[in-house]
Amino acid sequence: MVIYMGKNMSRKAQSIFTLSNLIKLLVIIAIYLVIMAVMEGDFATRHFKSLLVPIGINIILAVSLNITTGFLGELSLGHAGFMAIGAYSGALFTIFAENHTGLPAPLAFLLGIIIGGIMAAVFGVVIGIPVLRLKGDYLAIVTLAFGEIVRAIINFLGVTGGAKGLNGIPRYTNYKWTYALVIITIILLSNFVKSRHGRVISSIRDNAIASESIGIKVSNYKIMAFVIAAFFAGVAGVLFGSNLSILKPGNFDYNKSIEILVIVVLGGMGSIKGSVIAAIVLTLLPEFLRGASNYRMLLYALALIIIMLFNSSEIRQRLEDSGKLPRLPKLKARVK
Repeated sequence: MVIYMGKNMSRKAQSIFTLSNLIKLLVIIAIYLVIMAVMEGDFATRHFKSLLVPIGINIILAVSLNITTGFLGELSLGHAGFMAIGAYSGALFTIFAENHTGLPAPLAFLLGIIIGGIMAAVFGVVIGIPVLRLKGDYLAIVTLAFGEIVRAIINFLGVTGGAKGLNGIPRYTNYKWTYALVIITIILLSNFVKSRHGRVISSIRDNAIASESIGIKVSNYKIMAFVIAAFFAGVAGVLFGSNLSILKPGNFDYNKSIEILVIVVLGGMGSIKGSVIAAIVLTLLPEFLRGASNYRMLLYALALIIIMLFNSSEIRQRLEDSGKLPRLPKLKARVK
């Protein structure tokens, strides 16, 4: 028994310490060093430096929503609601910790992130159990209503500051925290979609009836995906609140949910790499068009349409076939 366990541990260690994983680790370190050089040096303007944190937050939001929309195949428009729950929960805890406890700032912020994610996940369970019985447009409408209900409650409660907003949130968020959480999110969710549970979720997306016929509890796995996405949306919300140091209900309206969904669709449904790239592009694009004055939103919309048409065009297919453009990953729904 001991020998068998030892061999099993050895195999797992070999699967982790591979050349591919080593290269990925070196790339992660290299990207972090580049970001650190940009932030600490004079290589970029102050405005550009301020965009690195929003880029990271949008990456976490897009990758987490892709679990529900891309891999599970359920259209959810309530991601801003989970983000709001996480943001206010984490902000209230960090304010309390700073004023009434002697916790070090990094520990208080870390606990705030965990609390924000857990609170969002709890609401994910509460909402997911009844809502995930619906499909298609009905699910989208109900989740959209959930986000608006959350925003209305926050607007009404005194503890959240109401319509005036919640002020005095400690500004703990920086590029180091954001980059670390982006990497953790991508690693965890990438491994999740490749795991047995992730393959089951993909099989439900492809054919829920067939999955249920072989003994898969479809409702349980739908709730699992929904809760995981909600947790990371809550984490992104905590980063968002601590970065601004003020939260207002208007930050989490339905436009925010649609913005996150646009990133996921643009990057490719079921593509984590695509979500990362699309989050970077769509966060920077409005800033590059800021000098266009009144035509900024028009140019932004036209750019989105052109990119979407290109993604579904024969030109992209030919470039992928010729190897001049990286091919978007195609999911295989396999259950072992």
